[in-house]
Amino acid sequence: MMALLKGRLGLETARVPHVDRHGIVWLERGRLYSQEGTLHFVTKGSPIMSAGNYTLPFQTISNILIGPGTAVTHDAMRLMARHGTGLIATGEDGIRFYASMPFGPDDAKIARSQAMAWGDTDGKRIKAVRRLYAWRLGEIFPQTDITVLRGIEGDRMKTMYRNLAVQFGIQWNGRRYDRNAPNMSDLPNQAINHAVTAVEGAAMIAVACTGAIPQLGFIHEHSGIAFCLDIADLFRDEITIPMAFASVVEFKKKSDPNLILEKIVRINVGQAIQKRKVIPKMIDKIKDLFNEHDGCSDQ
Repeated sequence: MMALLKGRLGLETARVPHVDRHGIVWLERGRLYSQEGTLHFVTKGSPIMSAGNYTLPFQTISNILIGPGTAVTHDAMRLMARHGTGLIATGEDGIRFYASMPFGPDDAKIARSQAMAWGDTDGKRIKAVRRLYAWRLGEIFPQTDITVLRGIEGDRMKTMYRNLAVQFGIQWNGRRYDRNAPNMSDLPNQAINHAVTAVEGAAMIAVACTGAIPQLGFIHEHSGIAFCLDIADLFRDEITIPMAFASVVEFKKKSDPNLILEKIVRINVGQAIQKRKVIPKMIDKIKDLFNEHDGCSDQ
């Protein structure tokens, strides 16, 4: 993310290609408006930004993320559309994806590379699968059968669940998930469900920012956000499970009967996403996945 500048920039130059832009800016609890061809954001202050009237160098920003309590004027939308700056509406701390303007990269490079890799079932597709697993599990596997790779992943995940449960002092009876009753599981499984949803929201933002195709997943195949699930899973060990288990511990320590586990999980995951710059990391991973030298390498 790039820093905001107080004052007026008054940029009126030609559209800057997205390859030369500086990523994303996160705004919340304020008003985004246009004045004399310049984009401003005025806020009384929030946990991520001091009170003030900021000028946004919108022509060098790929996407602006707006959180709760943010209003956007028609002129601001028009100005961003003219210069190809995307706008994405998110939940608290960016852990939900609500909507976006259809603006992102000014070419179809990532989408085309993704589609070609996905369609090449005998070559680039399995290379992308192996690369995703290598990033996630920290090891390059020689196998090229996705069923075998999924089995290896499943075994590793069981071990990770057990180890983290011991680390956090939580009783763990295995992963249980009923899509029709997500809140009927034990506390650790409920927390994981909420954490998974939150990280998936961050992945949806990253996919939208890069112009990738959410439906074309490599490890996940049938969901309408299959590729988002592939990217979200890269952070399961670092964010999803540790934050879920930490939230269960926090929930059990508090005696407030009005306390909701989901709220604790979402706050903890959201703070981790911001602090560890997870969305920019996801964007980099997407770009790296389709950075073709000789196809998608496994490194």
